[in-house]
Amino acid sequence: MLKRILIANRGEIAQRIARTCQRMGIEFVAVYSDADAHAPLVRQAHAAVHIGPSPAIESYLVGTRLIEAARATGCDAIHPGYGFLSENAEFAQDVATAGLVFIGPRAETIAALGDKARAKRLMRDAGVPTVPGLPDASDDPTEIARLVRDIGFPVLLKPSAGGGGKGMQVVETESDLLPAIEQGIRLAKANFKDGRLLAERFVDKPRHIEVQIFGDRQGNVVHVFERECSLQRRHQKVVEEAPAHGLAPAVRKELLDAAVRGARALGYVNAGTFEFIVGQDGSFYFHEVNTRLQVEHPVSEEISGLDFVEWQLRIAGGEALPLRQDEITATGHAMECRVYAEDAAHGFRPSPGRILAVQWPADTRVETGIEPGSDVTPFYDPMIAKLVVHGADRATALQRMRQALGGCMVLGLTTNLGYLDHILADPRVQANDIFTSYLDQALAGYCAQRDDAAAVACAAAIEHTQQAQPRDWPWAPQAGNGLVDRASLNAAAPLGSFHFWDGAQRRTAGLVGTTSGGLRFHCGALTFEVTAAAASQPSPRSASAFSATPTVWEGTVNGARWFAAPAQGGLEIQVAGERVHLLPNAAYDPSRVAAEGAAVAPMPGVVVALGVAVGDVVRAGDTLAIVEAMKMENRVVASFDGTVEAVHAVLSSSVAAGAVLVTVTKAV
Repeated sequence: MLKRILIANRGEIAQRIARTCQRMGIEFVAVYSDADAHAPLVRQAHAAVHIGPSPAIESYLVGTRLIEAARATGCDAIHPGYGFLSENAEFAQDVATAGLVFIGPRAETIAALGDKARAKRLMRDAGVPTVPGLPDASDDPTEIARLVRDIGFPVLLKPSAGGGGKGMQVVETESDLLPAIEQGIRLAKANFKDGRLLAERFVDKPRHIEVQIFGDRQGNVVHVFERECSLQRRHQKVVEEAPAHGLAPAVRKELLDAAVRGARALGYVNAGTFEFIVGQDGSFYFHEVNTRLQVEHPVSEEISGLDFVEWQLRIAGGEALPLRQDEITATGHAMECRVYAEDAAHGFRPSPGRILAVQWPADTRVETGIEPGSDVTPFYDPMIAKLVVHGADRATALQRMRQALGGCMVLGLTTNLGYLDHILADPRVQANDIFTSYLDQALAGYCAQRDDAAAVACAAAIEHTQQAQPRDWPWAPQAGNGLVDRASLNAAAPLGSFHFWDGAQRRTAGLVGTTSGGLRFHCGALTFEVTAAAASQPSPRSASAFSATPTVWEGTVNGARWFAAPAQGGLEIQVAGERVHLLPNAAYDPSRVAAEGAAVAPMPGVVVALGVAVGDVVRAGDTLAIVEAMKMENRVVASFDGTVEAVHAVLSSSVAAGAVLVTVTKAV
């Protein structure tokens, strides 16, 4: 058995690995960049090693530093988690060469499956169904176009060396073919330093179903059933389930058998996932193999009762698989939602920030690496947590997940909690009538379903309970405040109006009466019934005590949960998963509103492009600058026709949210 391992990762997956190590009595060493110096894992680890500056390319992607850290702290193995170097064959080989154990497949397996064209040939030779397409990858546009015409439209172009959906394009007509090929080659070179493309017949409205497998050094291979991963946005998974609901038993058996057959042909060792696309008629085709632990592995753990990290550690230590295939069973249905720091109402742009307060539902499995005071920086992936539930069947699991989403409080930054609930409320999602592009097609026009008026009513309820406080700080905490009820209104306290600022918009809530245990407000033509309470104790599942965070308020508004805390001179309110920031009337400062023509950074990040200079003439929608945050490039555009008056940003510099990058004078 391994005695001490280095966790070459960060965030929730590092915490997940550490939890199993603690249970098994295996010591673990953490690594951290500048940005992660105060991460919870750094405090919990037996040792922690600083590996470099915040950008991943200078820290978590520097394999030599990880190996040096492992050797310096007496580790006998390295667990790569997922992402970063987890599927880097060169790193896996370097770990082995250094006399350490790489907790994952052999380096040669990772190399073979990392090349999609080679992987497809290997699977075809093993008798695994593959999509009709080019026999080999190519970076010759003319050759690709000729072969695509033989395959027929529609066709899917994808980088041979790529992954995670980056650079994938669907081409439906001849006129779009050459431009798409040329763009695909450029993207492949830019992202993977390899411009070769694969072309395959595009399967219309497919499901994405994957099979979890494990193999050991003794030659044994088993599957742990399948997962449904069809709910994706731009090829990125959002909601995952196990098992795949409604899959015909015969198709399920063929799918599982194909994955095991492919793994055996490879001599696969440790954890892996065989991904397939499944057509409307039940036909299925090999997509790729992920040679690591998947982000969504918890749903398979929930239905099987197994600990996949434990299996990884035992296999890496030379043990045989803990169970035979006939000993592995599945019970019920599990569902996972990925919680991202992103703003769904504004194009899903990244939303870095500092966590003011966080609380998770007590009856939900939560995988996370954040706590109050954690900085969610622009340097890494925006996923901050995963919620996992299990039920007797899919309907029960779905209901529990919606309840869990409603009970989540994350204050300090914008998340996709509201969007996740919007997905699960969709009738076709509830009926499992889904396919991989469903979210992009059916919910493409999603605009946050938040109701700012509801947030105004919540703020008014808080202010009402604080009337003894100075009016310039209406929600200052006051001992003894509790649930607002009918008794809080007396003859000497007249009904009144409460005023706030939502950006540059003045909002008003009028108190019109009471309900049983709450207050009734009018906001314009809308009526809201609000309960409010100052939270004094955290939930048992809170990351830490509220004593280390601002006073937190919570309650319901027309039956929906809400949470609030003081922030940035005002009040941050989360209503049904959506975030609103309000200023009290006395605190509003018009100078804080960006002047007309000021193009500002939408979030903290790094300026990676400046497309204009002073004197340039621009049109509305022209790109002025690009800010990179959380692996995404965000365009900052001109809001009207005009002339560039000033360029305030500097290329490659870090900027705060709201920083003025470029000023444009409006054309007369």
